[in-house]
Amino acid sequence: MTKEAIKERVFDALDQNRNYDSDYILGIPGSYLDTQQFHRDAEFLKNAPFLRTFINNPNHIGCHTLTEEKGEDLFRGTQKLEIELIRLVSEEILRAESKSIDGYVAPGGTEANIQAMWIYRNYYKKQYRAKNHEIGVVFSTDSHYSMYKGANLLSIQPIPVQVDEDTREIKETELLEAVKKAHVQGVKYFIGIVNMSTTMFGSVDNASQMARIFKKQDLPYKIHADGAFGGFIFPFTHPDNPLDFKNPEINSITLDAHKMLMAPYGTGIFLIRKGWMHHAATQEAQYVQGLDYTLCGSRNGAQAVSIWMILQTYGPEGWRANIKSLMDETDKICHALNDLNIPYFRNPHMNIISIKAGYFPEEISGKFRLVADTYEGEPKWWKIVVMPHTKGEVVQTFIEDIRSYQRS
Repeated sequence: MTKEAIKERVFDALDQNRNYDSDYILGIPGSYLDTQQFHRDAEFLKNAPFLRTFINNPNHIGCHTLTEEKGEDLFRGTQKLEIELIRLVSEEILRAESKSIDGYVAPGGTEANIQAMWIYRNYYKKQYRAKNHEIGVVFSTDSHYSMYKGANLLSIQPIPVQVDEDTREIKETELLEAVKKAHVQGVKYFIGIVNMSTTMFGSVDNASQMARIFKKQDLPYKIHADGAFGGFIFPFTHPDNPLDFKNPEINSITLDAHKMLMAPYGTGIFLIRKGWMHHAATQEAQYVQGLDYTLCGSRNGAQAVSIWMILQTYGPEGWRANIKSLMDETDKICHALNDLNIPYFRNPHMNIISIKAGYFPEEISGKFRLVADTYEGEPKWWKIVVMPHTKGEVVQTFIEDIRSYQRS
């Protein structure tokens, strides 16, 4: 869509909202942003749909794909854009059937991952009368720390599984052993987490492998895919993404727009198949039209609008071209590392490179702000993430510095 078309759609959505400064609104504990700090009459706001939405401060509490016409009616206009966004991401990027997915824009991937665990925990408790300690969440040791955080908050059992040091794949023998051991210790119901790119390595897990183990042991399970980093990359670089909604084993997915999509922070996305969101309903939220189904509750609708604007600006071919340019830069670094015989791990469909420590000095790591796998001891790996701001000069300078060090 053109900038003018996007602006028209957003401003039309704001007109459909009830606005604090033009409507009689007495019962809502919210307002537009403070006028002493955020000037509502600034001339540039006429051409800044995201900032206008941000200042108008629409509250998108709830899950609008689920409630649609029953949600908070004050902000129905921008809520419709969020519904459109969820359908765009789930159907056009993650290949879901039409209107088969519920979801919302969350403050980030951490909440979205915990939202999935929360729903499945409640499902097991209701459906099987499970106790918290009988529910376990299985994930690789390369997974994001939100798995541990979620298990802690929900009082369920974390079950990390070792990966191969070089391939970063979950070891099937280790997975089987971990599941068996957990079962012997009283875990009867399982939540499996597979990664659509781990944070440190960009590695991608095998959902079929995990499902096969659960089925072999005849154990109840649900699988969630954490695409917080890879969700806006992997579907565009892998010809047949095995971790999207085309795979019946995948029941829910996390994405983060504030990573690769270059949206503002606070733009995670949680997606789940229809028929599951009600397990997170807070029935006590009676004063909220349509109830609340999210961990965070109130959230600024401008965050959903920002993601919608970005995706509509690029379109599928524009975004595919953008990702290809990042992959080309990633390839360039890998070719240089190969020439210099420096060992590294890289999933060929991702823009993350993890280089084994000890092949260049810490001054280079510091200069380019590489990320270590640990800051609590001696690092084994240093991570590079090729992003839009690193293309060209930054990548080339890094390669030249590495070569200069090797020559010396």
